[in-house]
Amino acid sequence: MFDTADDIHPLFYGAPKSTEFKKLRKRIVQNVREAVEHYGMVERREDGSTPKWLVCLSGGKDSYTLLAILHELKWRGMLPVDLLACNLDQGQPGFPATVLPEFLEKMQVPHRIEYQDTYSIVVDKVPQGRTFCALCSRLRRGNLYRIAREEGCSAVVLGHHRDDILETFFMNLFHGGRLATMPPKLVNEEGDLFVYRPLAHVAEVDCEKFARAMNYPIIPCDLCGSQDGLQRQQVKQILDQWEKNSPGRRQVMFRSLMNIRPSHMLDPKLFDFAGLMRGEAPEKSDIPDLR
Repeated sequence: MFDTADDIHPLFYGAPKSTEFKKLRKRIVQNVREAVEHYGMVERREDGSTPKWLVCLSGGKDSYTLLAILHELKWRGMLPVDLLACNLDQGQPGFPATVLPEFLEKMQVPHRIEYQDTYSIVVDKVPQGRTFCALCSRLRRGNLYRIAREEGCSAVVLGHHRDDILETFFMNLFHGGRLATMPPKLVNEEGDLFVYRPLAHVAEVDCEKFARAMNYPIIPCDLCGSQDGLQRQQVKQILDQWEKNSPGRRQVMFRSLMNIRPSHMLDPKLFDFAGLMRGEAPEKSDIPDLR
């Protein structure tokens, strides 16, 4: 499946030759293919036209991994879409504005760099002591939707991975009083764009190993990711401890998000408890395995 000397996308120039890296790369490719196919991310258009995705690139390890693997799949003929990388420079002080344009040019990746000073808006609007994440995310998403429309894209593609999805589930559980997380595929409120998360099945540690091994120029997030006391950081620490005590626990919990039994929850909007009658045998899939 993987490269010979001349059979390689520029994003993989200089890739390590070790067996460990080849296994890592293959695992991530398989995880992404699985998510793309499982959640139906590739549109089948009646007119035969090719969908175009806006691939959001922040400069972090996750977005680099996303960009590389999507181009790997397209290069191999496994992803029939056009890809446009996009970085939204939000005006953060000290942001190295030349890093991503130079990287994308070097890697021969079609791209658009957009400057919008949302940083000043966030700092002005968010009370002191509160985190910037919610407003920053909302402003960023609005700009990305606009750019997608201007570029004729049908989908905005984000780099959230398995651990982001799991952490969001527990944040909603602990702080929001609901069972919900980031879906791998959704339609925006206006109804004109898809939002995809092809890394939904990829572990964060794999993104970290991959981006570091490829020596991509990683840009840290100094706006919201470095703030102390974030709920997400607290949840991450809890999950890290669980994983340390029981290796593999994250993946087991993640699988549970794909194995939901409405009749064994408490939401009458999802299951007709009032209409449940004696003598009706539950479906086999609804019987919990208590072994």
